[in-house]
Formats: sequence, C-alpha cells, structure tokens
Amino acid sequence: MNIKTINTIFLMIALIFTAVTLAACTDDETAMSDENIADKVIQEVNEEKEVPWPDPVFNNASVHDPSIIKVEDTFYIFGSHIAAATSTDLKSWDTFTNGYTTPGNSLYGDLSENLAESFKWAGEDDADSKGGFAVWAPEIFYNEHYVNEDGSTGAYMMYYSASSTYIRSAIGFAVAQDIEGPYTYVDTLVYSGFTEEEAYDVDSDVNKKWTNTNIPQLIEEGKLAEHSSAWFNGDGSYNNMQFPNAIDANLFFDEDGRLWMTYGSWSGGIFLLELDKATGQAIYPGEDRKTEDGRLVDRYFGTKISGGYGRSGEGPYVVYDEAAGYYYLYVTYGWLGADGGYNMRLFRSTDPEGPYLDAKGKNAVLPGNTENSPYGIKLMGNFLFERQIGEPGSGIGVGYVSPGHNSVYTDTETSQRFLVFHTRFPETGEMHQVRVHQMFINKDGWPVVAPYRYAGETLEEVHSEEIIGNYKFIIHGKDNSDTIKRSVSIRLNEDNSISGNISGTWELSGENEAEIVINGITYDGVFVRQWDPIARSFVMAFTAISEEGVTIWGSKVPERTVEEVVSAVYEELSLGNTNQVTANLNLPTEGVQETAISWETSDSDVISNDGKISRPAVGSDSETATLTATITNGEFTETKNFEITVLPLRKVGLAAHYNFNNNLEDSTGNFDAGVPSGDRINNSDGSITFAEGKFGEAAVFDGLSGILLPEGLISNDSYSVSLWVKPDQLTPFTTTFFGGMDENNWVSLVPSGPVDNSTMVWSGSERWYDAVTGITINPNEWTHLAFTVDKGSIYVYVNGEEMFSGTDFPHIFKNAGASFALGVNWWDAPYRGLMDDLRIYEGALLPTQIEELVNIN
Repeated sequence: MNIKTINTIFLMIALIFTAVTLAACTDDETAMSDENIADKVIQEVNEEKEVPWPDPVFNNASVHDPSIIKVEDTFYIFGSHIAAATSTDLKSWDTFTNGYTTPGNSLYGDLSENLAESFKWAGEDDADSKGGFAVWAPEIFYNEHYVNEDGSTGAYMMYYSASSTYIRSAIGFAVAQDIEGPYTYVDTLVYSGFTEEEAYDVDSDVNKKWTNTNIPQLIEEGKLAEHSSAWFNGDGSYNNMQFPNAIDANLFFDEDGRLWMTYGSWSGGIFLLELDKATGQAIYPGEDRKTEDGRLVDRYFGTKISGGYGRSGEGPYVVYDEAAGYYYLYVTYGWLGADGGYNMRLFRSTDPEGPYLDAKGKNAVLPGNTENSPYGIKLMGNFLFERQIGEPGSGIGVGYVSPGHNSVYTDTETSQRFLVFHTRFPETGEMHQVRVHQMFINKDGWPVVAPYRYAGETLEEVHSEEIIGNYKFIIHGKDNSDTIKRSVSIRLNEDNSISGNISGTWELSGENEAEIVINGITYDGVFVRQWDPIARSFVMAFTAISEEGVTIWGSKVPERTVEEVVSAVYEELSLGNTNQVTANLNLPTEGVQETAISWETSDSDVISNDGKISRPAVGSDSETATLTATITNGEFTETKNFEITVLPLRKVGLAAHYNFNNNLEDSTGNFDAGVPSGDRINNSDGSITFAEGKFGEAAVFDGLSGILLPEGLISNDSYSVSLWVKPDQLTPFTTTFFGGMDENNWVSLVPSGPVDNSTMVWSGSERWYDAVTGITINPNEWTHLAFTVDKGSIYVYVNGEEMFSGTDFPHIFKNAGASFALGVNWWDAPYRGLMDDLRIYEGALLPTQIEELVNIN
C-alpha cells in the first residue's frame, strides 16, 4: 500500500468522523443530511487526489491524413499535400515542410522531376489537380531489410499517392537515409482508374488505357498472365464498384516478419498486397482466386479485406498488436469534409490477410451493395462535450467534426497505444488539426479510445469513491451522418446505478476496468483520469464499447452545491449587445446541471417571452422593454434583468456607399468613414492608398492592410452587398468583404475559397455554409461581385450573372454590434489589389438591379 493510498484512507476516516459529529449536532446551521455528508466526503477525496502529470502544453499543427513514426526521441507525422510535423511528447507539434514548393521541395527536391513517373498517370497539372499537384496520404515506414543501391540495408520509405480523380490514381514510393529527406523515387506500384480502350478525363491529356500503366511490363515479366476483363465495365470504363482507388497506402510487418501494404479509398474497397521487404516492390498474386471465406483475390490489386460497391471506406491502417494477439484494421467511413460524417471504424483478425471482423462478427468486406454503417466498431465520430452556461471555462465545449484517417503508434517500452488522426471542429468549418488520443485494451481484447486528447496521462488504479459523481455522457452510435452527438448529463451513483438522462448501472473491476450497462446493453472499457481543456484540470473519464460496436464516453464534472450552480449561471448569463436589436433573440432555457432558465417580458409588443421582437415602423423611434430571466435549480432561484432596445425598420435601399474617391467616407452619410487596419481585423497600423479605379479612384490594398468599416452596416437578415474587385493575386481564403459577430459567426466574400478554389460566399456558424459559384475570378482584371440575403435565401452574382442560389443561409447579423472589414479577417492572408464602389443595401436587390450596378457608367 503506497503513501498516497494511506493518506487517502486517513482523509476519508477524518472526514467521516467529522460528518458523524456534525450529524449529531442539534444546531440547524451545522447539521447535515446523510446524503450531503457523503457528497462532501466524495468531494474532499476528489480534491485531495493528486495526479502525477503536469498541466499539458499543446501546440497544434495541420497535417491531413497523418502517418506517424518515431525516430530516436522525436515523433514525425507526414500527411497529404507534403505536410509534416515533429513532436517530442505527442502534444506540441512543429511543422517543417514547404508544401508543393518545387524545385527546392523539403522532402522531394525537384518534386515534378523526382516523381515524374507517377505524375505521368496522375497528380500533376491534370484533371482535378489542374494547375497544381495532388500528392496525398503518404505512409512513412522504416524498413531495416531494404537493400539500398550501395548494398547497405535500411531506409525510410515513403509510399505516396498521386491522384487526379476519384478513381484515377497511383501509389509510388521513394526512399531516404534521413527521416527528413530528401526522398528519391524508386517505382510506382499500383495504378487505378484505367480503361479498356483510349479515354480521357476532363482537363486531362492522359490516355487512360490500361496499357499506359505498369501492367504490360508485369505481363512481360511473367508476374501477371494477362490483363483481366473484370477490371472493366461493359462500356470499357474502370469497374470501380469492385476494384480500388489506388491511394492511402499503409505498411506493416506480420508476426512472421512478412511485409504487407494495405490501400484503397471508397470504390471497390480496401485491398492488401504483400511486399518484398528487400526491394519494397509488390508481390502480385498473378492469378485471380477466392479466399477460403469467399473474398476476392485479384491478380494485380491483391486481396480484398474491407468495403466495396462504391461505399465509403478509406485510410486503412493495419497494425499487429503482439500483446493482444490480433491484427487490427482501422478504416474511416464517410467523407472528409466538415459535413461529411467522417468517422473511424475498427475490425480485427488473427491473420494478416483476414478475414477482419467487428465485435459482432461481421466481415469488413461488404456482402453486397448495402449501407455500411452497421459494419465495424465506431470508435469516434462527430461529438461535442457541450459546455453549458455556468460551467467553468468558456466557449461551446470540446468536440470534433469528421475525425479520421488515422495511424497508430505503439510504445514498445510502456505498451501505450496512440490513435493519431486529423479532425475538424464544431463551428470552425474546414480548418483541421492533428489530434492524438490514447487507446486501451478492454477485457475482450478491443482497443477503446480515450475521450480527450493525450495530455501525458497513464492508466492507473482508480477507486469507486473517485468515480461517483456527475458526468457528461456521449454515445457515438453507428451512423455515418454529420450530426454532432452532444453530451447529456448523467450521474454515477454510490449504489452503482446510473441516473439522469440515461438509466443503467456501472461497475469497477480490477484496477480500472469499467462495465456500463444501459438498456440491457453492456459496454466494456476503462476508467481513466484525463485532462479536460475546458475545466483545465484532470478529471475522471470513461470509455467503453459494446458488442454492437458502439462507443460511449463519460467525463466527470466538478461537484458544486446547487446554490453555487445557480450563482454561476447568473454570472455568465448574457444576451450580447441588447442596445441595438434587429432580430429575434435566442433565449437560453437551461444552464449547467439542469438549471432551468425562464423568461418574462415587460412589454410583449416589443419582445415576447420567447425572444421574438416586433420592430417599430420606418421612421419611428426605437422601443424598449425589460426581459427578466428566472434561474432555478432545486430550491434556489435568482433573477436577472436585461434592458432590450429594438431598432425601427429601415427603408429598403442604399444603406452605405464607399466610392473610395481619395477617401474612405460613406457618401450617404449614414455611417462613419472606414479606417485602415493592419493585417488582421483587430490589428492597426495599416495603410490604404488610392489609384485609378473602375469609377474614378479605387482603394489600394498592399497585402498588409485592410479597411475596418463601421459596426452596424448590416443588422438584419435581409441585405445586399455589391463591389468591384481587381486582385493582384489569389490566395486561399483571403476575403474581400467580411462581417462577423465574433470568430465563430461570420460571412466572407472570397475570390478563392475552400471548395475547389472557387469564388464564393463562405459563412461560419453553427451551420457551416458554402455558397459556391463554381468559377474562380481572374487576377489583374476588374470583376463585379454581389450577393443578396433574404431571410435565409442567398444569391451570389459574378459580373451580374447569378452563379449560386440556396436556402437556409445562417442569420449572422442579429444586432448592430457586428464587425465589418474589407480585405482582412481574424485569420487569413490579407487581400492584395484594388477594390471600388462598395455598396451595402438594406433588403435584397433583384437580379435586374444587380445587372444595373454592373452596367453603371
């Protein structure tokens, strides 16, 4: 028994003695109920519990599709678009590559020349990669058996993907003696997307006929008897329902030392090829056959181990876990975008060639053209440990959107297992970062994933009294949807029952094994202390999976008295800027620990009890009312008042006009003049000059400055924006016109946006929105851009032509407190070029009116 355990026992004895003494008192102020005594004991024990890990320090990096390797004391991750980063602790990452720069590429030297053989088929200035490169999802692997040109052995091997379409791709490999390169091309192993006869994709000069791959050479060398008619559909096109898209390679050694490569994305599924560990070359089966369990073995592509029929499934990663005795196959379902429902799945096998089965015994290879969501343990999908009003910290909570395409690192010295993946985040759109979560093996031999990112924690002995308390609870389900699974409140009680939004039982066995039973379904996993970044402390958590392949998570919340909870909700409750209200208010009705919030108005003609406003008529004065919030939890209640000023309607028409004729003034006189900003909306010390424009003079943006416009330019859900732009260059995400209530609720008009570099209106909020024109405007020429919004309907125009129309556009500008700018926002590279004739309208202009603006002389 260690000192920490002895101290904890003595502390509990002391607290119980104190509790009994207090319970015997007759003074009402000192007497406590048995339940309160128990809660107090548990609270004090939890507070006394020390963790041996310091508060973590994180530094985040964006590396899509990360593949991990450890070299001496440094972890390396390599990902798509030649991104890479290093870390010594799996928490703080530093990038070190220069993307597609060439020549002088940090990994490949002259990228175009070095990988030219692969690029003949796909990935350089071709089809979907027109105007650039598409080098995706590399696998980094050290092979001590590889024989170098000088006869020495051992090399770092990079198996990369070059891709031009969703099916026309190739996997090649390059080697280096240093982990950071340079990597020298060796060969291209697998091609996909080829056709029976000559054919071409849009924006491509590549003849897709199969004879332009490595297959004829393999036939000549006797490695294949001949090409297969099964590779083609009846019209001669590539049969991608049965055969793979050749991307997303992953290498692993089996328990006998044989080297294997898994690969594939959507299309016909995930395939497996053995590799010659001395050369890195594929050992093709040569002939078609079936496995004993009936799976396809293709002469060229290898053995099918997952998916098929065009269903989602990509980023395969197989790892042999010697301690567990299984080969684990990780696959990501869904699409990688923020709205794609990306989620990680798990299967296992005792044989590297499969079959790979899930916890229910279902084969990873689909039995037919069927929905794939029932197959595979869903380790993680979209989720949010939602922070409620009155909780410690700030923001909306902790969660991920479309987490996936993982690799795995196992520490052979500590036996720790880590899941390494990229993810997007709630309310932040397509921005992505790498995350590392620890994994633990449950009693049935399945890895379960820790709810929070790795912060230095280890799996230690826990005690029942540490577990009892309130938790945020998430059930990941089995779906592939983009729905964010939000946490609900539950309590793990002293009698091993579970109450709250979920009913069931819990049990601790051994040092940390967790058994959770909900609705008759048993979930097995572990209890583990983890770093909660919102509470900024280590908290008790649990992770477990069921036989049905569903993952559940729990995260303990601090114990507080009801009075403390009500007070915390009171302090935080806010409605934002209520002095210039122009749209209905979202009135919260619940705070932390099921605290109820009800509302009452002093004047329902101004604002109702549910936040709906009635704006005064055009030309009328503003109207005011008081909203009173009543905050209740148990017997405790507090009230808080908010003074609401509702602005009158404004006449539909021109609200502001900035013509930039040697000044930044609004010619209508409705708003103040703009002021130069620095390289971000919240930076100063910028400079704006003027030059010949579309009409008279135009504002000149030097790439280091923007224009900060007055607040309140738009303060409703019906408006129009019109301006002329002449960019010197097009940089990703750079804005022309930008408006935002805060960093999570904004609208941006971008010449080169996140969807295929298209000119678009881009909005970030709880509902991400892309209004994509499908074209990219040209630099160094004048283009008229305009968009109109009317109660959720949006139209985007380029040179007077409607290029996008859509509905359900988010209502961002709910009051007159929004920030507006030209050329800058809070994050992206500033605009460089000219802008002229900015016009803001209250109300949505008609297409004919947009056309009139284009034709103004």
